[in-house]
Amino acid sequence: MRPFFSRIIKPWLALTAAAVLAGASQQACTKESSAKEPDAPAAQEVGRRENGVHVVELAVTEKGYEPSPVQLKKGEPVKLVVTRKTDVTCATELVMDEYKIDTKLPLNTPVEIAFTPNQSGTLRYGCAMGKMIAGTFVVD
Repeated sequence: MRPFFSRIIKPWLALTAAAVLAGASQQACTKESSAKEPDAPAAQEVGRRENGVHVVELAVTEKGYEPSPVQLKKGEPVKLVVTRKTDVTCATELVMDEYKIDTKLPLNTPVEIAFTPNQSGTLRYGCAMGKMIAGTFVVD
């Protein structure tokens, strides 16, 4: 019985465990942006203003970047305070190509990111894996 277990069952269990972990990882990194969904929520004005700077607190959860979408104003400086609250997704960074932002997000540690939106429209940000987990800012 022992050789059968060692030669057949152990490798099968290892392959099964690897497949389950790979599937969970793939699922965690394939959340589509809510901006692409037809019933996406309207952008909301969130945060507070400190000395002319719009301070927005974002959280990275199992659902992605929250809240999203967020309303911003063109030309108004923004300070994001981003806290990653989960280790279940690939959203361990915040990448915003238009502003050359690529910031690591350590678990349970608030990280400040400053920028000033200089164009109106939708600004998409997300994880470093091609923004598979993403959020949006709507800039007026």
